Amino acid sequence: MTGSLTEDTIVAIATPPGRGGIGIVRLSGPDAPRLLLPHLELRSSLLPGRARYCAIVDDGARLDEGVVTYFAAPNSYTGEDVLEIAAHGSPVILDVLVRRALEAGARLARPGEFTERAFLNGRIDLTQAEAVRDLIAAETIYQVRVAAEQLGGALSRRVAPVKEQLVALVTLLEAGIDFAEDDIDVTADAEILRRLDALDHALGPIAGSFREGRLVHSGLTMAIVGRPNAGKSSLFNQLVERERAIVTAMPGTTRDLVTERISLGGIPVELVDTAGLRETEDEAESHGIARTETAMADADLVLLLLDATAAVDAEGVLRLPDEDKWLLASLEGRSPVVVLNKVDLARPESAEREVAQVSALTGEGVAELRARLLERVRGSANDSEGGMLTTLRHYEALEGCTQALDRARVGLAGQVPHEMLLLDLYAALQQLDQLTGATTADDILNRIFSSFCIGK
Repeated sequence: MTGSLTEDTIVAIATPPGRGGIGIVRLSGPDAPRLLLPHLELRSSLLPGRARYCAIVDDGARLDEGVVTYFAAPNSYTGEDVLEIAAHGSPVILDVLVRRALEAGARLARPGEFTERAFLNGRIDLTQAEAVRDLIAAETIYQVRVAAEQLGGALSRRVAPVKEQLVALVTLLEAGIDFAEDDIDVTADAEILRRLDALDHALGPIAGSFREGRLVHSGLTMAIVGRPNAGKSSLFNQLVERERAIVTAMPGTTRDLVTERISLGGIPVELVDTAGLRETEDEAESHGIARTETAMADADLVLLLLDATAAVDAEGVLRLPDEDKWLLASLEGRSPVVVLNKVDLARPESAEREVAQVSALTGEGVAELRARLLERVRGSANDSEGGMLTTLRHYEALEGCTQALDRARVGLAGQVPHEMLLLDLYAALQQLDQLTGATTADDILNRIFSSFCIGK
């Protein structure tokens, strides 16, 4: 891990680019209060934790009025002295403040460097630092809540008891080795096995949280497919809750992919409306069908839409046409969500398989379809304990810990010396430390913080 970056002072605009009501310039480092004070006229003394009215001046001319707040180390976001100046959101004014700070000895902050300093100075751990990025990037209120939990240390608190158990086991084995000549009993294999089982039992639910955590963090893609005129665009508009796709009575209207981002129970979903699947001589429609097949292959979940007017006979029995049977067979390995549309025109009294029934025209059954899709997406992974694994990095660290414990279990069964068991236990401990950042390599840190915006 890199050392603390407290030798220099960094500066950046902390608000989004462009014009707005307010813009903020942030400085962090040992010279933060000093560098811009010559350009601030204060009505009262600058005190830690107190907002002060100020006039912003340059070359003797007043440019703006604003508010300056000083946070003294270590009671600041970064753990260093921090100065924040809130002015009107004019890019010209903010640029002047940054330029004057640079001329006085500051340097421009790298993306994520303020949060990186908070991590390096022990204000937050790595999972909390990643939560800052996730909070800024959140698209749904559920994502915000999960990121806020992570920022509050939910995942760290969930992992901490496991780490304590692992450290206790390491300590027990170390004591048995170091003081073997002082009548301290060597830990029995049965006790070591019991403790390894307890660790596996504790790690299981945390690892299981990755299914929902990954969905919350990254979302998924869902493609609506079916034959022409099945009502795919109409259902797309119902799920999007606005007229996004063109709907006509003529089959084959959709010839290109139409996408829209929606929220499904707080999980971001990239919804894709596709061209109808059928044999055609039309060149443009053929290109659309080829793109549909690509979208089907790339989608995390496929929603197969069937036309009830073509699939329900006069007795109300669902009898799929050969074309629909072919589609079902082609998607068998994908386990599609099957939806019967236009039930306002033809409603089955019985069905050959479990299908959702909707009318994309009237909206009937759409709410139930949403609930079914959410249940399908989440499965049994609705984690209520908080502190989910939300990134592949989290999951790989926990998997690495589990694998190291499995190696220790195999070694124990093979009667290897406890010194060898300790190698696996220390490897497991290092993986947990990588999760929170205690032993994270510099290249991993650089990748994480480079994905942040400048000023955060």
